[in-house]
Amino acid sequence: MSSLRHRVLPPQILLKCPKEASFCLWLLHPEPTCRPSMSDLLQSEFITEPRDNLEEREAAIELRDRIEEQESLLEFLLVIQQRKQESAYRLRDTVSLLSSDIEQVVKRQLVLKKKGSSYSELSKDDHQSASGHPLMSFTANEEPSTFLASRKRFRQVIPAVETDVEVDEESQGSTLLESSRLMKNFKKLETVYFLTRRRQMKAAALGKSLTRHSPLSSENGRGSMIVSEKSSVSNPAAPKDFYTTNDSRQGGWIDPFLEGLCRYLSFSKLRVKADLKQGDLLNSSNLVCALAFDRDGEFLATAGVNKKIKIFECNSIVNDNRDIHYPVVELASRSKLSSVCWNSYIKSQIASSNFEGVVQIWDVARSQLVTEMKEHKKRVWSIDISSADPTLLASGSDDGTVKLWSINQGVSIGTIKTKANVCCVQFPSDSGRSLAFGSADHKVYYYDLRNPKIPLCTMIGHSKTVSYVKFVDSSTLVSSSTDNTLKLWDLSMSASGVSETPLHSFAGHTNLKNFVGLSVSDGYIATGSETNEVFVYHKAFPMPVMSYMFNNTESASGLESDDASQFISSICWRGQSSTLVAANSNGNIKILEMVA
Repeated sequence: MSSLRHRVLPPQILLKCPKEASFCLWLLHPEPTCRPSMSDLLQSEFITEPRDNLEEREAAIELRDRIEEQESLLEFLLVIQQRKQESAYRLRDTVSLLSSDIEQVVKRQLVLKKKGSSYSELSKDDHQSASGHPLMSFTANEEPSTFLASRKRFRQVIPAVETDVEVDEESQGSTLLESSRLMKNFKKLETVYFLTRRRQMKAAALGKSLTRHSPLSSENGRGSMIVSEKSSVSNPAAPKDFYTTNDSRQGGWIDPFLEGLCRYLSFSKLRVKADLKQGDLLNSSNLVCALAFDRDGEFLATAGVNKKIKIFECNSIVNDNRDIHYPVVELASRSKLSSVCWNSYIKSQIASSNFEGVVQIWDVARSQLVTEMKEHKKRVWSIDISSADPTLLASGSDDGTVKLWSINQGVSIGTIKTKANVCCVQFPSDSGRSLAFGSADHKVYYYDLRNPKIPLCTMIGHSKTVSYVKFVDSSTLVSSSTDNTLKLWDLSMSASGVSETPLHSFAGHTNLKNFVGLSVSDGYIATGSETNEVFVYHKAFPMPVMSYMFNNTESASGLESDDASQFISSICWRGQSSTLVAANSNGNIKILEMVA
């Protein structure tokens, strides 16, 4: 600073900042009169030039900001355009798929009409009587899919074909769409349709890739399973079904989806066929935990917390309007009963399980206890006798084990240990070598009993205890959980041993804490609800087909009850019929029938 007073500046400033150095020397001029005034300073190049540069920089910054804003807007518009184009491509593909499917259905409809017309002409030429109905000839001679011949909507168009009256397809379509149930669930039906199509196309693509590596025998037309069942290659000597077309692969989705849709529309409500009036005034607790029909649907067994197995003759309940129905057989147990199961081979044999962990075998004809099996350490929730091997019984318990029993020997012949309570067990109807069970760990397990150390498949998807499992067919099962859902699983799609994607999740009923029952029959799935309702689903669609509300009445007195906590506690189909029986927590038992 002392050097500055003598107008001596550091060399670095003189070299690097000559303008600034000259300005400082001007300000430090030894003659005060020669120093710049304020106006001189404001007009000096040193002051005005930075100001101009600042304005230029501000203008440049503002311009850059505007350019960035425009770029952001352009990017936003381009993203919208890209997404809309992708949506347009998907929509175009969807419309193309729909057009193709419509063409497939129209072709089938034309073939059906042509067949119907030809049989109608034959009927007129031969002067057949009413017993020679063209539909009967059509069914017997051509052997179409069995469900088509039995569907109400299919039957309705036959008279128009017989009388050569042109069927108004547009009015038929509008009538179909005016169905309140169809329109109410239109979005869900649409979702199921596209899911069905995606699965079919994926399977077709997989089959095509496998077919390329599968040789086809020229002698018998046999190749891989994919070729013989999925492709249009067939034995030339084999008779062609009237559905067979060159593009049968593309139309492979129609039969299962149409069957599901027809079955969904075939029935609309449940009506009470009969009330089972027991009049058990001596028992305050009438909760029915289990219902089961024998192999012929002739006898109905009920069991529950009253420690009794009661056997009723079903036809007498339906046909006899009595004040009280008495059981034909009554079997007494020492403990509350949790499950019952008839033997499909020995008509008079029934098994039961109780809250003390005991599995019992009874002879109903003699009203006697045959065998007791006491290896479980806690309550047994569920039992099942194999239909394929009627000497084999499985039981699931709160002790975390599944035990396999030889009914003839009365001892366990195998044990599967788990880390949680086992709530339900089920054999498939066609095999005694495999078993499914549900657990309190929220999972469903499927075992090959020839290798009981590890599950063949583990199904993960429920968020609470799995209370029931039932086989819909040999490769499909449905599970029920206290998470308010039923889930449908395809065992053939679990190549990795773990399945996390069910075919459907059925929702509509309420089930958060109780065992509400589960039963399957011919694709229909019946379950109870904690709203004291019975719900019926079909395996093809995730929404209920119908429901029925129980009245809040006392089972013994028949009087109205204020207990709003009643729930359906058990349910069972009567074989492969449209009739089912349901019981609630208050002991009321109703035989219900699906009607149109």
